[in-house]
Amino acid sequence: MDTASVKLSIPDEVDPVSIMGGGDAVLRAIEERTGARVVVRGRQISLSGSAEEVELLTRLFTFLIKEARAGDTPSVTEVERAMQTLRESVMDLSGFRDDILLTYRGKAIRPKTVGQKRYIDAIRRNTVTFCLGPAGTGKTYLAMAMAVAALKRHEVGRIVLTRPVVEAGESLGFLPGTLQEKIDPYVRPLFDALFDMTDMERGGELIEQGIIEIAPLAYMRGRTLNDAFVVLDEAQNTTPEQMKMFLTRLGFNSKFIITGDMTQRDLMGRRGGLSDIERILSDVDDIAFIHLDRSDVVRHALVGRIVEAYDAYEQGEDGRHRAARTREGRK
Repeated sequence: MDTASVKLSIPDEVDPVSIMGGGDAVLRAIEERTGARVVVRGRQISLSGSAEEVELLTRLFTFLIKEARAGDTPSVTEVERAMQTLRESVMDLSGFRDDILLTYRGKAIRPKTVGQKRYIDAIRRNTVTFCLGPAGTGKTYLAMAMAVAALKRHEVGRIVLTRPVVEAGESLGFLPGTLQEKIDPYVRPLFDALFDMTDMERGGELIEQGIIEIAPLAYMRGRTLNDAFVVLDEAQNTTPEQMKMFLTRLGFNSKFIITGDMTQRDLMGRRGGLSDIERILSDVDDIAFIHLDRSDVVRHALVGRIVEAYDAYEQGEDGRHRAARTREGRK
């Protein structure tokens, strides 16, 4: 096996703690995930081991130094994700410095995985983008960030955020309050994402002025949405008829983003609007389909493990059902 050694210097203006983490937590996480030897003395990082691992770590520490120089301090989770990205993709980590939006708190929103980067690039290149994947992959949050960024750059005149209202166990008519109060719980996640990017007062003003509209999918019927950035969330709960209705609302100078998670459908026993959509629209230009998976989960690390456990269980159940049907067929 070819071996290699590389020495990197930490610039004087960079605090080594911002690279190694408090108590060297980041450094320990890196060491646990590589067979190469990492030695840090003062401002010098020495790497030795297989050529492949040393090359990977050189790219990783170069990225971390750039992040630290820019004032960012990557967490252990972010560094672990960066290592996974380097192992699975030839993508340059510098692509993850692609800031979408600076929130009112000064936090940069940017893609954190290869899948998320493909998602953002697809939105920029296409008029309609579908993004399908499990909880925690940033489908809705990144769509919201792209929408708010487009509004700030005056690329569109308004944002329209919509969700299907699916009754689960209780009829809306029997819930207390006005119609808006009944609908609010269904669109609350969209409010939460919006107020994370703009302060609540400014976000409230934009909603009052109609520049940002948050409404149930049923309110889209009969409209044409021009000069708008439109996000349809929880699209797995649409019917085929609703999906067709929504897509035909597309107007001039508009972008549509449709997000959904096929594992969290509330329309039991009925075909969903996402069931056949890729087969229907796969040959239509200017429409992209992005599939995210558990490797793109960017919430608490436990969320990724929960998704993985559910996937394994469901695959096991499918295998047991197939085996049972096979035994029945032999009788």
